[in-house]
Amino acid sequence: MRITSTPHRRFRGRGAAGAAAGLLLGMLVAAGPAAATPDPGDAPARSGVTAEQRADARAAIAAGEIPGVDEIVHSSNIKQLANIPKDTLPSLNTDLAFQGKYAFAGNYDGFRIFDISNPKSPKSVAQVLCPGSQNDVSVSGDLLFLSTDSSRSDDSCASVPQPASVKESWEGMKVFDISDVTNPKYVASVETNCGSHTHTLVPKRDDVYVYVSSYSPSAAFPDCRPPHDGISVIKVPRKAPQQAKVVNFPVLFPGEGPDGGGNPGAPTNPGVSKTTGCHDITVLPRENLAAGACMGDGILFDIKDPVNPRVIDRVQDNVNFAFWHSATFNQKADKVVFTDELGGGGAPTCNAEVGPNRGADGIYDITGKGDKRKLVFRSYFKIPRHQADTENCVAHNGSLIPVKGKDLMVQAWYQGGVSVWDFTDSRKPKEIAYFERGPLSATTLDIGGSWSAYYYNGHIYSNDIAKGFDVLKLSDKRTDKAAGVRMDELNVQTQPDYFADFGDAQDDQGEDD
Repeated sequence: MRITSTPHRRFRGRGAAGAAAGLLLGMLVAAGPAAATPDPGDAPARSGVTAEQRADARAAIAAGEIPGVDEIVHSSNIKQLANIPKDTLPSLNTDLAFQGKYAFAGNYDGFRIFDISNPKSPKSVAQVLCPGSQNDVSVSGDLLFLSTDSSRSDDSCASVPQPASVKESWEGMKVFDISDVTNPKYVASVETNCGSHTHTLVPKRDDVYVYVSSYSPSAAFPDCRPPHDGISVIKVPRKAPQQAKVVNFPVLFPGEGPDGGGNPGAPTNPGVSKTTGCHDITVLPRENLAAGACMGDGILFDIKDPVNPRVIDRVQDNVNFAFWHSATFNQKADKVVFTDELGGGGAPTCNAEVGPNRGADGIYDITGKGDKRKLVFRSYFKIPRHQADTENCVAHNGSLIPVKGKDLMVQAWYQGGVSVWDFTDSRKPKEIAYFERGPLSATTLDIGGSWSAYYYNGHIYSNDIAKGFDVLKLSDKRTDKAAGVRMDELNVQTQPDYFADFGDAQDDQGEDD
């Protein structure tokens, strides 16, 4: 076990004056047991399962309608190459980022780094113990960014959770130096209003701007009470990350009254989340464009001035979208896929009762130009396989598969597994491949499944909440050309121009080529 020093500072807790207590230590776990305490934070809530649902799940397994417990099933054009189980970080696995031959995997207890130079045999090179939900991770150059969205005793990696009502609490962004990936060093922290549920990088030559998404789950959080209708913008100097600071808090949903200008939610719109912030933002730097999934609203905004983003258009779906969760542009920047995380990731929504249009993806065309661009709804997409009522399943994190002239995506669906689908015709999306495990249990709803599934340099990588790090190989003539696009770095929420940024040997070809 190596011990690396972390920044020591005095800070204000949730906007209240005072100094934090606690030893500021960052622990890098190279091997052996860890003293990590699972910190559920705002993990997906576990849903109850009735006796009837348990019986239905057992019957469906017995009848072969769904896979058996932990049984792996997949389409003929995809296969599993490797799985690395969880090790010294026992909590929930979360998001993924990539740089060179390394994959960076978030976990509620910290993050793990894999050498993926041989995708058939990835190697764990570092495990960093730094609890604080949900620990979404991104990388840029020598810096790694980690989101903390739970009330902590201080900003250290030895912090402990505490009630949100405690004034001397901390949550926000942590920054690590990864110039030596085997020994990451904690170098900076920035407290942000309402913490950091997720974050998105807008990288520049000398600085990295970080869009911090956070929202209010309840009025119990003092600094998250409505209206909380903006995002924190952090500026991080690459050569002096310890000088990182919040430089703006742009309000994306201006409005009068105690709830601001976002979707009011229930009772005005029953079953829809009130907008009190954003869950996730995806930026497309080459177009100076961003798409925000903001609880009850989907937005399109201009980021030409990264410190002062401007909203261009805003849409709602008060019939089928309960919680706008994430967004993905297509390569031409004329479509956006938004996801609806119905049930918060902890419910069984991939079943006949919920149906095909809820807990699904919503596909929107972008029409017009400049500030006159509009988001126009075209269709929904949901995996076509029903899951057991003991499986949490809903649309979650995915990325493009870069094939010129096609709009292809790989996506995580928690215990619904990993789906590859085509939305080239935005009115008629279709699945082309899948990989999934059977339920973790036939009698209880245990939270698990793929949190993030992303395509990187010829392979699909999935961070499974319970089962660990999966490497999948897709062999399909519709996607094979993507393997020629080689990336140096990938943060999915900072969408690259796959062909211009990383070179392109692909020609525009028909679907059957």
